[in-house]
Amino acid sequence: MSAEVDVLLQEAKESIEAAQNYRSELQQRLHGLNQARKQVRGSSGQAREALRRHFAELQAAATRLLTERLATLLGEVDAIEAGSVKPLDDCQSLIEHGVGQADELLREGEAALRCGLGEKEDKLGSFTKKAMHIQLDSLPEVPALVDVPCVSAQLDDSLLVVMRERVSRHGSVSSHPPVQIEELQERPGGILVRWCKVDEDFAAADYRLQHRRSGSGGSQYEDSYIGRDCEFLVLHLDHHTDYLFRVCARGEGRTEWSPWSIPQIGYTTLAPHEWCPGTEGYILSSRRNIALRNDSSQSACPILYSNAPTYFCGQTLTFKISAAGPTDRRDSLGVCVDSEREAQSLQRDQAVCISTNGAVFVNGKEMTNQLPPITMGSAVTFDMEVVNLFPITNNNLSEGGNFKLRVTIGSENREVVFDWLVDQAVDSLFFGCSFVHCGWKVLVF
Repeated sequence: MSAEVDVLLQEAKESIEAAQNYRSELQQRLHGLNQARKQVRGSSGQAREALRRHFAELQAAATRLLTERLATLLGEVDAIEAGSVKPLDDCQSLIEHGVGQADELLREGEAALRCGLGEKEDKLGSFTKKAMHIQLDSLPEVPALVDVPCVSAQLDDSLLVVMRERVSRHGSVSSHPPVQIEELQERPGGILVRWCKVDEDFAAADYRLQHRRSGSGGSQYEDSYIGRDCEFLVLHLDHHTDYLFRVCARGEGRTEWSPWSIPQIGYTTLAPHEWCPGTEGYILSSRRNIALRNDSSQSACPILYSNAPTYFCGQTLTFKISAAGPTDRRDSLGVCVDSEREAQSLQRDQAVCISTNGAVFVNGKEMTNQLPPITMGSAVTFDMEVVNLFPITNNNLSEGGNFKLRVTIGSENREVVFDWLVDQAVDSLFFGCSFVHCGWKVLVF
């Protein structure tokens, strides 16, 4: 009986545990639903506010433009009226003056006719002289109606037709942005952001990536990248700090940007790559990720190492050449197990490197395959992965290695792939560079 009870008790415990897990899963899904509902309602409210604000601004701008145009046209009417009425007013004054003179002359003539015989001769003579002075046969010219302005306003519905057509196509509402962030990969001191189109009918001409610190109320998004690529490495980020990333696109032949993608949170746990300060012959930038060879000597080729072994297998290490000096076969860019200060070049044991002439060296030996020469603007990449761990025995130590790494060095769209044997198991590596002549400037990331 006790055995049956134990079985029932065990089944009950399993059922309780399953119910707890089931409830936990359902609660997580409820939380996801609440987040989805919050996104729908929140974005809908923001869209409404954006539409109202935009169209209110358009209405105000259109009213202002129409008012200004009306004032301009009314001013033109006023100018035509004022310029045309003045000559007519002057002509009217002249005619009215002539009418007054004619009235006065008529009164004098009628009075001369009614006077007695003794005064008639004098008055008639005076009247005749006055009539001759007025020049009764001279009349001012009055312009014909066809010769004076007849002001009219030319208005048609073409503007309304154009406005109706443009307004009917102005703006749009979409339920999903045409691009979304696809992947966020941590890099030393940065994050590699990849995005993709989710609307296949949208023809993107350019993409725009922005980022900002997460949780900072006063922090504003800043542009990280604008271009045609679908990925970008955002550098100069603080590690163990959350950042928000968003992306949008601009269609072919359009000037406006699409709606932003849903912001994604990313962070990096990897400290940024830094050059080691205090190395003779090199000047470093404030972030220590850029090194400038500033003092050359034919008898010495100092190696500038990383500040710490911060390169891990599985990552991509990139050297970007922003300035170039004279080349020398002893120049090198590469990765090494240790930071041996007495070495004159990375063309040595326990190191892999590329020279500025494109030659590749593995543990100090030059390979047959070469890469293009390194010049200003070149980007040299190192990728490594663990291939095999040999058991540590006296035999394989004497054979030259117990740890194999597969190395890929890339430059100018070409790659060299090889296996590198090192004599100790390592989980992180140093990187370094050495240049005989000054003028070389290298950014590492």
